[in-house]
Order: sequence, then C-alpha cells, then structure tokens
Amino acid sequence: MIDRSQKLQELIDDNPGIQFREIMRSSGLKNGVLSHYLKKLEDGGLVKVMRGPRQVRFYSPNISEEESIVIKALRKETPRALLLALIKEDGLEFTELVKEVKKSPSTVSLYLSQIVADELVETKMVDLKKRYHIKVRELVDKLVEEHRPGSLEKSTSGFEDIINSF
Repeated sequence: MIDRSQKLQELIDDNPGIQFREIMRSSGLKNGVLSHYLKKLEDGGLVKVMRGPRQVRFYSPNISEEESIVIKALRKETPRALLLALIKEDGLEFTELVKEVKKSPSTVSLYLSQIVADELVETKMVDLKKRYHIKVRELVDKLVEEHRPGSLEKSTSGFEDIINSF
C-alpha cells in the first residue's frame, strides 16, 4: 500500500506549482495532517516549496527556479493567455493583447507587468510603439507540452483575476 507521503509526492510531481488548498481538496486530508506530511516531504528534500506573497506553491525537486516561475504563470488564467498569445504571435502591442485575452485593460496590465518583472516577457519599441515579446518561448513550449492535458490549467478560474485586480 502506498503511504500518504508517497501519494502527496506523486500529486505534487503530477501537478507542478500546486497550492496547499488544491492539495487539501485532492488528497482529502485536513489542514493540520496535510501540513505535517508536507513539512516532512520538504525537510526530506522530496518536494520544493516556493513561498511568495499570499501563496505557497509545491514542486518536484527537479523543477528549476526558471521553470517554477513559468509554471506559476501558466497556472493562472490571464498570464497563461498572455504567454500563449505571444507564442502564437510574437511582438504584440498592449491593445492587441487586451483583444487577444479578452480581459479588461487593467487586468491585462496587472498580469503583463508581473510576467515582465518575472522576465518571461520583454518590451521593445518598434516604430515608436511598445511591443511585447516572449523571452522564454522554448521553456514555455516545453512545459506546456510536458504537462498536458492540462494539469497547469485545471485549478485556474477567473476568481483569481478578480481578487488580484483590486
């Protein structure tokens, strides 16, 4: 029989960047019990924990820092849409990105500034217009391909966009 630690490790390996609440829902474990097992896995080097403002994400230890940044963006609806739009057509202007991802300009601006700060996207002036270009195309392609059919997508919803737009 597979023990809880091993099941949790497999869940994290299969869902890179998964958050605590998602693990709790998927595993059926209560908060305290889950915290205990995740701490054991982290202390044993079997999972990597990335703590950020208002969120903690769990990764397999073989995920690099750069990969974890891309995965974090791909797990959120709007940043994922922005990255995929720029993969489809590199060098888009802000208004084109707003149209492409079908979100409000303020929401697009918020997430675009995040993925620029994370160095996933860069800006270039072309004909006096600011255009956005993807910097990590190969890595995004690789991670989207590796984690199909959508482990990077299943936990996202517009709810996170609403909360983060305030």
